[in-house]
Amino acid sequence: MTSSQEDVATAKGGESAYFPAFIDLRGKLCLIVGGGEVAARKVRSLLAAGACVRVIAPEVCDEMSALLRSAGVTHDCREYADGDLAGSVLVFAATDDADVNAAVYREATRRGILVNVVDDPAHCTFIVPSQVVRDGVCIAISTQGQSPALARHLREKIEQAVPPAYGELARLLGRLRDEVKEAVPSGEERASRWEAVLESDVLSLIERGRAREAEELAREILGLRPLTREGRTQ
Repeated sequence: MTSSQEDVATAKGGESAYFPAFIDLRGKLCLIVGGGEVAARKVRSLLAAGACVRVIAPEVCDEMSALLRSAGVTHDCREYADGDLAGSVLVFAATDDADVNAAVYREATRRGILVNVVDDPAHCTFIVPSQVVRDGVCIAISTQGQSPALARHLREKIEQAVPPAYGELARLLGRLRDEVKEAVPSGEERASRWEAVLESDVLSLIERGRAREAEELAREILGLRPLTREGRTQ
């Protein structure tokens, strides 16, 4: 991701010009106009989000060619034409032709479709932030156009501070969530117990590969039924 893609404009008064949100793209059609390496990276990220991806490009790079064999990807081997955005919920314009990118932007805004023109912040209705991904945990960082270098610096700091074990911790807490709701009616008490888990040795046990002990400790702190020898709840 380029620096201009990480952040763009800042609203008057220093307030964010963008509303931060995570979008559920599972099963939804997203369009990529362009067949180069940048476009290929966008395809890869959209597939990871579960989107259905349509690529329009007369020529594609080797990386894109490999991605076109993936399930959920279709390819129109031709130039973009007005009307191609119909049915899409999100589009990336990633060609080296400014006129084509501008045409994609015009159609997207006319249709009310989220659009990102790569390396052209003025023609983006959404931006792609720097991200730290730990399986079920995703942290997004944007400096709202003030300093892409700072955003990269913060991402590196967060990568060091948030080890991969946090992803497994998120999955564990997700599995226990419904049990906790049933066992602990009070929202205030649930919050207190979750905080106690996060302050405990559960993460440390996960980091040392002792997942069962981590779950047993979490269950004890949360007041849930313990695991049986076979790993089921009693």
